Amino acid sequence: MEENEIKEKNNEEVLEIQEIEEGTNDGIKIANDVVAVIAGVAVSEVPGVASMSGGFAGGITEVLSGRKNLSKGIRVDADEKEVKIDVNIIVEYGARIPDIAFDIQNRVKKAVENMTGLKVAEVNVHVQGVKTEKEDDNDKESDK
Repeated sequence: MEENEIKEKNNEEVLEIQEIEEGTNDGIKIANDVVAVIAGVAVSEVPGVASMSGGFAGGITEVLSGRKNLSKGIRVDADEKEVKIDVNIIVEYGARIPDIAFDIQNRVKKAVENMTGLKVAEVNVHVQGVKTEKEDDNDKESDK
């Protein structure tokens, strides 16, 4: 083979590899629950988030199963190429809510896009409440 033929063949191989990488996730369907768990782990790492707000059903499931539900408080709406994520949180008293929300949006977007290859169109943060120190003291007293 001549040197030009070898270069052309290498270029063709590189083009094929690029097409595969840039293509969609053909044949791969990622469940919404998986995306929710990825987002939940990312949110749990943000300082200032006291807990996730999953509602009544989420709390019962957590109690009955005896393990922490990592997708609690997260709703995922996914289609073929993009995903929209709603996060419901309870913040710690004294934390700056806009900073926490911005940090959650960035971390969730980065984690989901890196791990799944899906494009994150929206990350909506809903603050459901504020956890204060007094609530912690009352919980400890009621446990006695």
